Amino acid sequence: MLPILIIDDDPVIQLVLKKTLQEQGYEVMVARSGEEGIVQAQRFRPALIICDWLMSGIDGLEVCRQVKADATLASTFFILLTARTRVVDRIEGLDAGADEFLPKPIEINELKARVRAGLRLYQAAQDLQRLAEDLRTQKQRLETELAEAAEYVRSILPAPLTDSVAIDSLFLPSRQLGGDCFDYYWLDADSIAIYLLDVSGHGLGAALPSVSVQNLLRWSTTGHHSSQPLPTGTNLYQPDTVLKALNAIFQMSQQNQRYFTIWYGVYNRQNRQLAYASAGHPPAVLLSETAPGKFEAKRLKTLGMPIGMFADSEFVGERCQVNVSSTLYVFSDGVYEIRQPDHKTWNLDGFIDLLIECHQQTIDRPAHILERVRSRCRTDAFEDDCSLLQVKFR
Repeated sequence: MLPILIIDDDPVIQLVLKKTLQEQGYEVMVARSGEEGIVQAQRFRPALIICDWLMSGIDGLEVCRQVKADATLASTFFILLTARTRVVDRIEGLDAGADEFLPKPIEINELKARVRAGLRLYQAAQDLQRLAEDLRTQKQRLETELAEAAEYVRSILPAPLTDSVAIDSLFLPSRQLGGDCFDYYWLDADSIAIYLLDVSGHGLGAALPSVSVQNLLRWSTTGHHSSQPLPTGTNLYQPDTVLKALNAIFQMSQQNQRYFTIWYGVYNRQNRQLAYASAGHPPAVLLSETAPGKFEAKRLKTLGMPIGMFADSEFVGERCQVNVSSTLYVFSDGVYEIRQPDHKTWNLDGFIDLLIECHQQTIDRPAHILERVRSRCRTDAFEDDCSLLQVKFR
């Protein structure tokens, strides 16, 4: 049974309240002063307190204030016992934290009813508190699992390359794990495949398809057999056929309504040609130095709906010549679709201008670019995943 504390310096009132409530089956404790009542409340943490307003020493209002100020007692239902009936007195009592009033002289049936109601409200508050604690625990557990998943995604991303094709990368998950993923690998001694994809949504539901795509393409490259291989006739050297194959496998109707955008390219270092295709993804940006300190930005994008939206989608492949000392940037939209303090969203044009600026100042490492983005947009947190590949053709 939930404990009840009576605080009153009148022995007769004490006896009447205690006897009445014990007859109802309640566990009842009694304090003879406000000071003693506060000590008893802190020691036993009752569910309900009935306290006389007028007492020598600490009065009922001060007892109520101190009880409600204690975090461990804040949900205790507090009834002020008083002969005062003016509205101003009730307002004063409510401002002190009282939950209910019991008028003098005490009417026994009203006492019982108010105690029952008070205990119901106390129990409801306790249930809500337990629910909130459970939700906090679940939230912490989910955040831990998402952090572990983000770390796993980070662990399977490729290491930087330092060769005739030098590749550096940056992967920054947002507050919620998302679906960004990228990879690069040599198809043969001269041709390297590069891609970056972004699955719709957030959480594990977005991360799992991105990992599936990465594993599928890696298995296909190494010649290993997978449970779901690329369709026969898929040419890893021809980006449009790769996108067509992925679209056949990852239809959103079979992927919990998830679709993804992707940019896929293959660079041949012998003829310095870059073949590429995209599916709803932001354009890759090829920066070429046309004169000392002057750069030209070429946007590399082809027509194509995101992977998984339509089974009959067509994808187009393009080629371009890559000049000596050019740099290719492949990225997800999280790197530039950033809400600024003035509530305007930064855009792709602004990001490309920033890339040119970084090259002009020879401060162009992905980490430096990210810091410039944060400084330009005055933000520390990204609402979406942020991925950036930097490919230098030496």
